[in-house]
Amino acid sequence: MPHIIYDVLMLLFAVLRTVILTHFVMSWLINFDVLNIRQPLVAQVWNVLHKTLRPIYRPLERVVPSFGGINFSPVITLIGLLMLQSLLERNIAFFY
Repeated sequence: MPHIIYDVLMLLFAVLRTVILTHFVMSWLINFDVLNIRQPLVAQVWNVLHKTLRPIYRPLERVVPSFGGINFSPVITLIGLLMLQSLLERNIAFFY
C-alpha cells in the first residue's frame, strides 16, 4: 500500500513539472508575440496556469529579485522539485 503513495507523488511531480514548463514556454511565446493573449483559448489557458502557479511562485519572488525583467521563480521551482523527487527516489525503501 505505501508504494501507491510513492507512485502518486511521482505522478504529481510529473504533472507539476509539465504545468510549470508549459507556463514557462507560454510566457516566452507571449512575450515574443508568437501567441496573442487576446485570443480566447490562449487567454483561458494562460489564466488557469497563472492562477495555479501563482501561490508557488509568490514566496520565491519575495526572496529572489527579477533580473532585467526575467523571473527566475519557475527555474528555481523546477530545480527544487527535481531535488525533492531525487530525495524521494533515493529513499524509496521508506515506501516499501
